[in-house]
Amino acid sequence: MSTTEVQKTDTHVAALVKAGANQAQAVKITDFIFMAHDVSNLYLVTTEDGDVLINTGFLNAGPRNKAVLDPHRTGPLRRIILTQHHTDHFGGLPDFREDGTEVIIHADFEANKEDTLLLHPFFNPRVRKLWGAAIKMDELPPIPPEVNADIVFEKDYAFEQGGRRFELFWTPDGESTDCISVWMPEEKVVFVGNLFGPVFLSMPFLNTLRGDKPRMVRSYLASLDKVRKLGAEILITGHGDPIVGADKVRADLDRMYAAVAWVRDYTLAGMNAGKDVHSLMREIKIPEDIAIGEFHGKASWAVRSIWQEYSGWFHYDSTTSLYGVPRSSIDADLTELAGGAEALATRAQQKVAAGKPLEAIHLLDIALGAEPANAKALTVKKDALEKLLATSGQTNLSETMWLRSEIADVDKALG
Repeated sequence: MSTTEVQKTDTHVAALVKAGANQAQAVKITDFIFMAHDVSNLYLVTTEDGDVLINTGFLNAGPRNKAVLDPHRTGPLRRIILTQHHTDHFGGLPDFREDGTEVIIHADFEANKEDTLLLHPFFNPRVRKLWGAAIKMDELPPIPPEVNADIVFEKDYAFEQGGRRFELFWTPDGESTDCISVWMPEEKVVFVGNLFGPVFLSMPFLNTLRGDKPRMVRSYLASLDKVRKLGAEILITGHGDPIVGADKVRADLDRMYAAVAWVRDYTLAGMNAGKDVHSLMREIKIPEDIAIGEFHGKASWAVRSIWQEYSGWFHYDSTTSLYGVPRSSIDADLTELAGGAEALATRAQQKVAAGKPLEAIHLLDIALGAEPANAKALTVKKDALEKLLATSGQTNLSETMWLRSEIADVDKALG
């Protein structure tokens, strides 16, 4: 499969997270598995002794999701499995939980949830900037519900219910350290939550733009390898349609492993060869025969994340990195020496015309750091951002939403 063919398989992330908006009926995956679409999907598994629910959907979506799945209920909801602490996986918990329902989570779930709440004032504006337009974040989201889990495990946990066996195991660093997968060995079905991100067969987002704890490439590859060794015939993710067929599942997982391992090896080899991280980001080109999509993460971003995972934040590039004085502290000096913000804007305009919008934005950051309201600098910045947006192909949602939000900010500044 070529890179072009991989990109043709893209289902836009924004469309995926809004897939449940008009859903009136559950999607039947098998005779005993039913799917409700949401920001992250939830799955009802029926047994001869009541039901199991894997995830509960987003905040405020519980009533809708419950109405979609209720026609397929066969008895009491014996268990709810939450595959990670992000609110699109457990936000609807109060609407589904019944008397006697056991809630199962990983041991890192509550600590990660508390960290997210602690940093809510920091993360919320960042999420709003990137995702506000995509998921209509017109208001502050409600406070996530308490979970009060009944079963908390670290490595693995298994149970049998109504003639079906469920094996839960820890698969960290697809999205968080508390990610778990659910394997039904007799049925050959595995639920992986968002281990593989919002779009399957895509580069993992090891450090998200919105901000989150770093995901380690070593752990990600180990989790991927654990899943591919199961021999699953149906792989069910947190978004989109299931991947069906043992050969298809294995081939896709092999390809993902090969691509991510190649990026890791490329990065470490480059570090050993004395290359700087920016050169490695610019020069990376994954071989066509293992290329995967870049709809959420990107290979160049993975290079940066892997570099920092292995070597830390100090790149031996400048003494100033050791201290709390940013380069922007001399914006006014540089702007004065250049002859003013308009002179820098003129040079930036030349860079845009020469097809170098990123160099232009470097210059404009200095100009606008000194004179935030300079109309010419703002106008040229908008041109540079629009050129970046046009050349990006708009297949990666985070990149696309960032550029669009930056353009909107410039428009606002221009009045």
